[in-house]
Amino acid sequence: MQANEWVVLFTIIGYMALIVGVGIYFSRRAGHGAAAFFLGGRSLGPLVTAMSAEASDMSGWLLMGMPGLALLCGTAEAVWTALGLAVGTYLNWLIVARRLRRYTVLTGSITVPDFFSRRFQDERHILSTLGAAMIIVFFVPYTASGFVTCGKLFSTLFGMSYVRAMLLSAAIIVLYTTLGGFLAASVTDYLQSLLMTVALLAVIGFGTVYAGGVGAVVDNARSIPQYLSLTAVSEAGAGSFGFLSILSTMAWGLGYFGVPHVLVRFMAIRKEEELTLARRIGSVWVVISMAAAIVIGVVGRALMDGGILGPYGSTAESETVLVGIASRIGSSGPLLAVLAGLILAGILAATMSTADSQLLTAASAVSEDLIKGAFGRRMQEKQSLWIARGTVVAVSLVAAILALDPGSSVFQIVSFAWAGFGAAFGPLMLFCLFWKQTTLPGAVAGMVTGGATVFLWKFLIRPNVAFLDFYELLPAFLLSALVIYGVSRLTAAPSAAVQACFDRVREKQTARL
Repeated sequence: MQANEWVVLFTIIGYMALIVGVGIYFSRRAGHGAAAFFLGGRSLGPLVTAMSAEASDMSGWLLMGMPGLALLCGTAEAVWTALGLAVGTYLNWLIVARRLRRYTVLTGSITVPDFFSRRFQDERHILSTLGAAMIIVFFVPYTASGFVTCGKLFSTLFGMSYVRAMLLSAAIIVLYTTLGGFLAASVTDYLQSLLMTVALLAVIGFGTVYAGGVGAVVDNARSIPQYLSLTAVSEAGAGSFGFLSILSTMAWGLGYFGVPHVLVRFMAIRKEEELTLARRIGSVWVVISMAAAIVIGVVGRALMDGGILGPYGSTAESETVLVGIASRIGSSGPLLAVLAGLILAGILAATMSTADSQLLTAASAVSEDLIKGAFGRRMQEKQSLWIARGTVVAVSLVAAILALDPGSSVFQIVSFAWAGFGAAFGPLMLFCLFWKQTTLPGAVAGMVTGGATVFLWKFLIRPNVAFLDFYELLPAFLLSALVIYGVSRLTAAPSAAVQACFDRVREKQTARL
């Protein structure tokens, strides 16, 4: 490698060493027991809560998936997706966060499946078992998408073996996650969100300069038929982007109501009064970061059409555009090589901030919801934590196997997992928090319906029925909600104790308003 490439590499290594150091430090501060490992003792401040929630949500697709989509297919799908996510982010903070935090404190819940079971006083732990199964099924491919991002990064930048690069990155993520638990993951997510912001802004600035300036970027985008249209696809796609497509794409926002690694941040904040500030910080950051990601795609298209980068023939290839821009920055001198290293570390930050949260959620599902809850096995705290750490390793191994294909699209993998959580947990979460008459049978039926519909729509209906070719989250979410309502109406009302608990939460909410 050349001297500048060594500088880039050592900058990335330094960043990764910092992250592992944070894991070691917080392994000593996190306290003892499952609540400390999975919720950090409910001690997060508003800034860390907001930034860690959004960083854990965005993952590698923010810096790779979204720019790659905008570069190759135009701005329509990217813009409507971003708009749906922005609205979903704000509404999740506004209507779910406070009530969920209060409910989980009142019931002593430390995971999302655990909350579902405690909400209905489900002594057989049906909901926590189903929830844990859903988490494992959908988090494995979600985690795999992060490993794919890391593999693409190092193989594109340094010519490393994709598999070797992917496995090395996975090992780093597993190491600091198992050491420090939730508190380490949240603090590192906060740091990583700052680095992601630097990466986005730096790439836009330097990429625009390399493309010939703002005017050249705009002129290039205008010269491509339908590239800037919000109701049609560019020449890379086919057909129009009509009302159904827009509605389907904006449905990404529904996923927020059911994504465990975001919801758990609401549960972990130290004071519910601080959620207002956290909501404002998180919502603003999401809008700025997604807008920047789309702009990077437009700038990258100008660089590709100008023969500076690429060419990119598929979304799997176009997702490396940020890496390409960073490589060009790094070749311009030692100081810029450091900046390039930080930009590339930003991709790692986006990936790691999501992967660590996913792994912790999967670990809590196995140790708390399955072994303790469903199987009723009593364990000492040390045993529980070792099982949780073992789960992190096991899930990572399976995810690494799924990530062995370098042609995988980060955007497509994330979209499927996102739909799974949004449909299985999202409608149920809203019904749990806002409708007292929701019953346990209705909750079980709704969760199963949502998860199953995602699979059926993705792999059976969409490929075979042309007019139903839209994002699986929308029909799955709506069908799950209808089933919860219908079954709840047809079954016996919740017990007096369950309704009394609901009323206590609602009364405090009303008093607060």
